[in-house]
Amino acid sequence: MLSRRMFLAGAAALAALPGVARSAAVMTEDGIYRQPWFIDSFLELTDDLDTAAGRGKRLVVMWDLKGCPYCRDTHLINFARADIENYVKERFDVLQLNIIGDREVTDFDGEKLPEKRLAQKYGLRGTPSFQFFPERSAGLAAKPPREREVQRMQGYLKPDAFKHMFVFVAERAYERGSFNDYLRTQS
Repeated sequence: MLSRRMFLAGAAALAALPGVARSAAVMTEDGIYRQPWFIDSFLELTDDLDTAAGRGKRLVVMWDLKGCPYCRDTHLINFARADIENYVKERFDVLQLNIIGDREVTDFDGEKLPEKRLAQKYGLRGTPSFQFFPERSAGLAAKPPREREVQRMQGYLKPDAFKHMFVFVAERAYERGSFNDYLRTQS
């Protein structure tokens, strides 16, 4: 059985090898890993989306949870790859929310509610989850919550598939078909 100590020792040995990516993730006071390049926000989704659009980027919300091993892997493995980090940073503003958190968030329809209630409103049940939103906020308030997203990624994806999800959204491939169909064309 792989213990936490064995995992950490193995990760440290890998990180010492030349050419192996190193994660810049930091542990926050609430026990969640965070990338230093994630956006700081007043937690007003319309403003965050419009700000991202003004910078030529897309808004993605990452839902995280303290103690989630797959969230940790997303931060320490996937985002540790320079090609993934650079691709996401250049094209997306990532807003990190806690699926059981209490911070007040203003949704696209103006409703103010704690993170955990926002997660429930959108039907989010697991972590990590990523919600990808359209390029503009116009008309989002009138749509049901789940229809505001252009794509959702729930659960952990290995690094290559993870990057493909961001490429899929950046290239608006969701307008032509499903992510699974897209993945088949990439291999």
